[in-house]
Amino acid sequence: MVWNTVRLLNTQKRYTWGVSSEILSQQNEPHSHEKGEGSDAERLTGLAKVLIAVYLVLAVAATFRSVYQILTKFDEAPLAYVLSAVAGVVYIVASIALIKRRGVWRKVAWVALSFELIGVVVVGVLSVTAPSLFAHPSVWSGFGSGYGYIPLVLPVLGLIWLARTRKSGS
Repeated sequence: MVWNTVRLLNTQKRYTWGVSSEILSQQNEPHSHEKGEGSDAERLTGLAKVLIAVYLVLAVAATFRSVYQILTKFDEAPLAYVLSAVAGVVYIVASIALIKRRGVWRKVAWVALSFELIGVVVVGVLSVTAPSLFAHPSVWSGFGSGYGYIPLVLPVLGLIWLARTRKSGS
């Protein structure tokens, strides 16, 4: 299901009226990346598919967790719950940017992943040095320890992938 969502967002189809059969046949031909041709930036590599899938899972998990926490017990730990909501939004933006990954979306991906990495490190340090700030853990508390440190590792992998595909992805 996740891959179908990625494919749907990644595919650009044109709907036109009264076009010749030649144009329609060209539109129905597989894209160059589906034929196995084209640059690495045109195809989603295995790493990119995994990154996008994990970002989509984190987007759903962090967003729904924070919405539930904000609606039911916001007064217990407002900072932690707001930070979880921010993490959810960052994961949503990062997911979309990594799926689209060209033009301005590539820059959005760089910003989102950099913001995430900085957020995980800052919140991680604060949750260790000033634990009184966090009555309950957030997604980024303890450097993402509640999520198996995935919030710490994922933006690093994403930034490496963006850097490696820089030349052909612009």
